[in-house]
Formats: sequence, C-alpha cells, structure tokens
Amino acid sequence: MIRRRTILKSFGWLLLTALSAPAYALTEVLGRPRVTRYSLVPPRWPEGLKLSVAVIADIHACDPWMSADRISAIVEQTNALGADIIVLMGDYLGTTRFVTAHVEPEAVAARLVPLTAPLGVFAILGNHDYWADRAVQKDPTIEPHMAKALRAAGIPVLINASKRLTKDGKAFWVAGLADQLALLAGAAYGRKRLQGLHDIDKTLRQIPAEDAVILLAHEPDIFSKLDDRVSLSLSGHTHGGQIDLLGWRPVSASSGSKRFPAGHFAVEGRHLIVSKGLGVTGVPVRVGCWPEILLLDLGKTSE
Repeated sequence: MIRRRTILKSFGWLLLTALSAPAYALTEVLGRPRVTRYSLVPPRWPEGLKLSVAVIADIHACDPWMSADRISAIVEQTNALGADIIVLMGDYLGTTRFVTAHVEPEAVAARLVPLTAPLGVFAILGNHDYWADRAVQKDPTIEPHMAKALRAAGIPVLINASKRLTKDGKAFWVAGLADQLALLAGAAYGRKRLQGLHDIDKTLRQIPAEDAVILLAHEPDIFSKLDDRVSLSLSGHTHGGQIDLLGWRPVSASSGSKRFPAGHFAVEGRHLIVSKGLGVTGVPVRVGCWPEILLLDLGKTSE
C-alpha cells in the first residue's frame, strides 16, 4: 500500500521538475557557447593543406536573449580559437516577439567588426535577415539592409558569389549562397509561397571543376540537391531544433532541417556540417541544444 507521505513526496518532485524546466531552458538560451570541433578531409582537398575554420551561425540579435554585449563576448571567444578563417552563416537579426528591444543591423555589424582571422571573415545572409527587411520583400533586386551594414563595416558578404583563397600556396574557394527561403508569401508581395534567391550554378560558375569548394548555405536543404562540385557544405538555420529530447525534436525549421538537424553528415561522398547556432527564434527556449561555435580542422582526420 502506498503511504500518503510517499505520494506527497512524489508530487513534490513532479512539481519541482515542472517549475525548474523553464528555468533550465533559459539556462541554455543564455549559456556561454560551447566549441564543437570536427576534423575531416573533404573530397578533392589539396594534399597537405591544413585549414581551421570557425563557424558562427544564427546570432538573432535582440534583448535580452542576444544583446550587443553578448555578441561582443562571442566575438572574443571566437577570436581566441585562432582559426585561419571565420565564416558567418546568417540570421543576424532577431525576429521573435518575446523581446525587450531589437538590435539594428548597424549595431550588429559594429559588434562583429573585431572578428579577425589571417585569411579573412566572410558572411552570408539568412532568411530572417530578408524577412525583417520589408523593402527587400517588395523589391528583391535591392541589397538587403543587413548586407549593407556588414559591407560598410568591412565584412564581405557572399550572395551567390565565391572567393578564391590560398594558404601555404594551396588554393580553395569559399562560396556563399543566397537564402533559400528569402521571400515571404502573401498578397502584399504577390507571392503564393516562400521563394528563394539562391542560384547554385551562378555561385559555382567561376570555380574550376578540380578545385576544392566550401559552400556556405544558411539552410541545409540545398545539400540533397548538390553534385560533387562542392567539397564541403556548411549550414545553420536549424538551431538543432531548439528542443532535442534524446533525438526527439518537435519542431523543424524546414524539410532539410528535419533531415539534417545538427552535426556532420556524409551522403554519397558529400559532406555537410550543420551548426546548432547561438540565438533563438519563436519561443526563447533551448533544451538539449546548447549554443555552439564550430571549429573545423580541414585536411586532418579525427584521431
């Protein structure tokens, strides 16, 4: 027979768990990013080339979840990794309604200026950088506000464009894809469904077939459609689902996010690495999806 004291004790534990769950979710939201490392040799990688790449994704700047000061702390943490190159994977702007204040594109860009790496810092845009820009939604031919702010701050933005880089006399390319969900649907815009501005053929057009390519694509959805021209794809967007309970993720940001939520994927010899990112969208909750900065060691296999 179960005693009353046992029942009350069990109820107390359940109540404590229920009350502590929201607090823990905020612990991850506001936590110092962890550094997640991957080592691999991508296809067609130049023999002997050792390259370290730091990856920052999904900042989603807004108070109180991702303040300007917190961005500066993340920049300092990233610089301390000493990577050869730093790539910014888009979604700099916070669009959740649960905010006390938004952070403007110029303020975000200003906090990213101190990022430094021997081979440079390169950025792409994410869907929220387009969605928050009403002018671009009405006229997709103009440059997004966030892109202007980054360029003005001296950070190159790759929109269906690529850049040839060299280290130790060995060449590789960094290619940046325009966002795949850039344009909102709605009668105000004359669109019945979400549309992308990505153009993979244009992005890769100037790259010789034998050269190694690191593709920056905000959403991982494009990965399934790529051919072997791309040595390694990097993405964000997913936030790891923001909630990951032993592999159960109730929400996915896109079809590709469901298939490739976070981590390293190898499919038919092609490689994709997806970051859980840093900030939040929708409800400000992270469970099992601690914010992360990626550090990739390319040209080096795991020991």
